[in-house]
Amino acid sequence: MATYTPMIEQYLSVKAQAQDAFLFFRLGDFYEMFFEDALLASKELEITLTGRDGGVEEKIPMCGVPYHSAENYIQRLIEKGYKVAICEQVEDPATAKGVVRREIIRVVTPGTVMEGKTIGDGANNYLVCLTEQDGTMALAACDLSTGELYVTSSPSSWEWLKGEVGVYDPSELIGDEALLSYIEGQAAPLGKAVVYTVWDKRKEELSRKQFGEAAWIRLEHERRSCISLLIGYLSETQKRSLGQLTKFSSYEPEQYMILDPFTRRNLELVETVRERSKKGSLLWLLDRTETSMGARLLRRWVDKPLLKRAEIEARLEAVEKLRDGFIVREDLRASLKEVYDLERLTGRIAFGSANGRDMNALKLSLRKAPGIKELCQTSGSATLRQLAEEMDVCGDLADLIDAAIAEDPPVSVRDGGVIRSGYHERLDELREAGSNGKRWIAELEAAERQHTGIKSLKIGYNKVFGYYIEVTKSNLGALPEGRYERKQTLANAERFVTPELKEKETLILEAEEQMADLEHRLFNELRERLAGQIERLQLLGEQLSRIDVLCALAAVAADGGYVRPQLTDGYDLRIEQGRHPVVETVMKDAAFIDNGTALEKDKASILLITGPNMAGKSTYMRQVALISILAQIGSFVPAAKAEIPIVDRIFTRIGAADDLIGGQSTFMVEMADIQIMTEKATSKSLIIIDELGRGTSTSEGMAIAQAVIEYVHHHIGCKALVSTHFHELAHLESSLSGLSNYRMAVQESGDKVHFLRKLVPGAADTSYGIYCARLAGLPNGIIERAYGLLQSLEQAAAAVAGGELPVQPEAGAPLPDKQVVSEAASMPDVVQLSIFGDEPAERKSKPEQDDSNSGMKQIVNAIKNCDLMNMTPLEAMQLVNELKQKVKQL
Repeated sequence: MATYTPMIEQYLSVKAQAQDAFLFFRLGDFYEMFFEDALLASKELEITLTGRDGGVEEKIPMCGVPYHSAENYIQRLIEKGYKVAICEQVEDPATAKGVVRREIIRVVTPGTVMEGKTIGDGANNYLVCLTEQDGTMALAACDLSTGELYVTSSPSSWEWLKGEVGVYDPSELIGDEALLSYIEGQAAPLGKAVVYTVWDKRKEELSRKQFGEAAWIRLEHERRSCISLLIGYLSETQKRSLGQLTKFSSYEPEQYMILDPFTRRNLELVETVRERSKKGSLLWLLDRTETSMGARLLRRWVDKPLLKRAEIEARLEAVEKLRDGFIVREDLRASLKEVYDLERLTGRIAFGSANGRDMNALKLSLRKAPGIKELCQTSGSATLRQLAEEMDVCGDLADLIDAAIAEDPPVSVRDGGVIRSGYHERLDELREAGSNGKRWIAELEAAERQHTGIKSLKIGYNKVFGYYIEVTKSNLGALPEGRYERKQTLANAERFVTPELKEKETLILEAEEQMADLEHRLFNELRERLAGQIERLQLLGEQLSRIDVLCALAAVAADGGYVRPQLTDGYDLRIEQGRHPVVETVMKDAAFIDNGTALEKDKASILLITGPNMAGKSTYMRQVALISILAQIGSFVPAAKAEIPIVDRIFTRIGAADDLIGGQSTFMVEMADIQIMTEKATSKSLIIIDELGRGTSTSEGMAIAQAVIEYVHHHIGCKALVSTHFHELAHLESSLSGLSNYRMAVQESGDKVHFLRKLVPGAADTSYGIYCARLAGLPNGIIERAYGLLQSLEQAAAAVAGGELPVQPEAGAPLPDKQVVSEAASMPDVVQLSIFGDEPAERKSKPEQDDSNSGMKQIVNAIKNCDLMNMTPLEAMQLVNELKQKVKQL
């Protein structure tokens, strides 16, 4: 067995405590890494790999970084998804016997970063803990940098867990292994690299003490268990007081509109689908906030639309007053612009990492609070007036900082000059002594020059030799003997000391050391006093954040011509001249075409929308969903008038997206979404499905589409927007009382087609697929051939079949428990297509057709329903060739 040196033995002992992290091992002015850590760190940080004698034959791999720049290297490792354990000397080397004692003082992880570019100013950095006990899943999400802590639970459901984790977009997940494995295996909920740590060490008593007995006992058992696990992890890694965690926010999932990960992605709430960029999302449009903490709160509002009408109305009331009160709004925004990130400043104070500049930033922010409070009181808004009445501007804390901290303190407290002159009498005395000592040194230098006649003589200082008199070698002969003691020889000079200089040096250095220690102690005392007032500061930060978000929403409403939605507890949704908020903002060269919407219980709760690709179906359906979300976060909406009922959940199925990681096709993903919809939707939900039934054969797709529509109509009864290429489904309007046909208007002019982007009643009779293929740039030869084939096929179909036959039977007939449905072409009659029913099937006969008629019908349907916008030119050519071969066989 290898025998290492005592220092390497100590390193290995400490490393055993942090196996999943890089160990930054303090040696003098460097943090060193050894063995595997050194090999990996040298690559990741692009630093030199060296070796060190460690008591064995081969040198031990080693690399290191200077302690004063270690923060940059730590941040780089955190960004790459690593953890870093910081090991410091915890005893004075001068008094240590043997190897200096070292301990890990903190483990920095992606979810516990307190500052730096790793955490964006306008975004939270969540550490999420997941647990499951007795059929209940619990989730706790903590942003250590701001002190926010949210906790919730639900009956065990993988779908709920995936959705809730996706809302927080964590950088680190801890907790039960099975839950972490599930989330790690999902492609959808998380769009970035995440660190997963299985953890089972709970700190129940520490948690109870952290949040207080009264709050703790009111919390459900499974939520207490989850928080205890989270606190156990934080205490183990941070190894210090968690003073910024003063409270937790416990909520029920039912308090907010439910938006699953696919819905959030499809509606592009916080980032775009293609670039995964904030620009172009709903959050980007709304984010007119002036503070970082306001930007984070706005993100939470978008993530969690409200269900309680009273809370929404309170927000809308404030937005309305601020929209109409331009001067008050702009004065508030100007004041908020000068407010620093109170939440993270107070977090650093409680954590013990705040410096003098953080203190001054806090002071300047607090100085703005009285003016903001006064503006809220005079705004005319009852919501803002109540906020102002509850606001504690913490003026006493601002005065305390002002009295103690210098105007322009250095970054490091150890550099001195942080405490203001006049704050502490003894510190002022030491500073005067230090200043007098240095003045005495300057006077001594002048006297020695005059005494010796050496004009180049100078007095200097370094940490090794202290103060010294330096004389060049050419002037050594002019130096009197006896009084000067040689201290150091240089290439061109000699350094000396005198009894007087040595005596004064002792006094000066003692004064400087006492001054540094006293200043550090005074600063820590101030920080502790402020840490005792964290709850006051955090509450003020929350209030200013809320005001900031309300001002931002008012600014968006004013600039965009938005109106206040009329919220109802009823069913009907009515929007006049609605617009897509993001699309109309980015459209610079053309006016956005508005569209109205009416989803009403007594008329039509389902709109079946047909029309060609590129006509605006998807944009229209998204805008209805976004207007509902905007209304429930307390925002005005882009419309002339809007009557919005409270929506408990929005389901969307928009756009084709295979789950490649999960091994599921587009069609399978769509069916999984539909299954969740049928299970979870209520009469208060809103369903949006684009191109229902695609991804399988035409007949099966049409069958499924009709069955789903019927199920929504008969069993769920919620509001729904469904677009389809299956124009044959238009007959459902006659059999489903709650369904109406609508189409995107198209204007034909010769061989040109103009998409008017206007929703009008009625069903479309063609998909304009070949025209869209021309717009997509297919070769003219293919386009002309396709038009020719289509014309001949339609003429043949009309002549042989005598017109278009109904493809689907009337709705309402039941199905047996089990049945096998073959391709439509081979079915002797058409079965009522309701895959959710239990009743026996009712069959309707249809006229017998010969094989040529059936074949012609298939060809016509294939052309009508081909999705040219999602086909490559080669696939289009292949389709035309296949159709040509089928025509020859007729």
